[in-house]
Amino acid sequence: MKILVIIAYSNKKIIQPMKLGIIREGKTPPDKRVPLTPAQCATIAQQYPHVDIVVQSSKVRKIKDEAYIAAGIKVVDDVSDCDILMGVKEVNKADLIPNKTYLFFSHTYKKQPYNRALLQTILDKKIQLVDYEVLTNKNETRLIGFGRYAGIVGTYNGFLAFGKKQQTYDLKPANLCEDRVEMEGELSKVVLPKDTKIVLTGYGRVGHGAREILEKLKLKEVNAADFLNKTFEEPVYTQLDVDDYFEKSDGSNFDRYAFYASGIGHKSTFKRYLKTADMYIACHYWGATSPFIFTREDLKDPAIKTKVVADISCDIDGPVASTIRPSTIAEPLYGYNPTTEKEDDYQKEGVICVMAVDNLPCELPKDASEDFGNELLKNILPSLFGKDEDGIIERASETNLNGELTPKFAYLKEYLAGIE
Repeated sequence: MKILVIIAYSNKKIIQPMKLGIIREGKTPPDKRVPLTPAQCATIAQQYPHVDIVVQSSKVRKIKDEAYIAAGIKVVDDVSDCDILMGVKEVNKADLIPNKTYLFFSHTYKKQPYNRALLQTILDKKIQLVDYEVLTNKNETRLIGFGRYAGIVGTYNGFLAFGKKQQTYDLKPANLCEDRVEMEGELSKVVLPKDTKIVLTGYGRVGHGAREILEKLKLKEVNAADFLNKTFEEPVYTQLDVDDYFEKSDGSNFDRYAFYASGIGHKSTFKRYLKTADMYIACHYWGATSPFIFTREDLKDPAIKTKVVADISCDIDGPVASTIRPSTIAEPLYGYNPTTEKEDDYQKEGVICVMAVDNLPCELPKDASEDFGNELLKNILPSLFGKDEDGIIERASETNLNGELTPKFAYLKEYLAGIE
């Protein structure tokens, strides 16, 4: 389906008006983020005069209704007259309005069982679902996400955990800070032993967000070899790529493209970093065919030095063996006892302090929303409000207004039927 209709008439192009509604978030616990800030809504109104934009009233958002009104944006209770509805998290099934185009994170394209009924309801109500998570360019590179702020907040939380584990300093939780400026002001409290070593995995949005905090702390970056083999008179970190901690099982040359295609036939060498690093910050993407980065057996080695694991990627019972459950914004830390393989008091000797919050950007809702909205404005809205010449909206549409899966997502048919 074409969202925008161009009608040829008397040698002129007439752009069909459309109405965009920013919906209130309905999930529990509440999500305080928005896809677009008041200033960004005002920019849309100016740049796209054929788009009428309204915001559904909400008592949950960090950015209040009054801020939108002050920016000249109408706040309403009823958005049923909108053509396109835009939120952040999954929309409650009862709140879905039939025959509309929705944009939100649906968490369905990986066949997540907990959202099977949501996707079926979307089909039943003949909704076009444009899933943020699969908005890509022609090279299938993701165009939008909250990953940067997951990295920023998750790394901050890692240092919060380190201070509590060592009982040397105490940081204010990020979610109690008004914004990123206040949060980063807390970093002045961080005091690390001169020989502290921190290892970071991942080079995507999340990894780059993590680096912003490490750089704010003015930590020295060193290469992987020096990290493993040298001692330093100041805290240092290293950022690893996959070839730094995976190798071919048969000893042949590592091929990163083959590894990304399938991790079968590879093994992890990450345990050597655990024997050197005081903190591990996990920002990697992990594929189901890849070997675990480290196992529960690895952690039983008495030579393991790592005291804190900030698992921003947060794959439960997966590649980071100490992550046995997600943690929450209210209670972000728990302990993993390598001996018992169970949860324990994180301040005990030999127990690893784990930070595994799975909704980190929610801790800085204003900053994360602004960053996300900027990506929408730059990468998505020209295609949404104009001609989708590069197929950005088409590729990300899991369903269409006829109540059907689109061809790209036809693989979800058996998942919907409960067979998978």
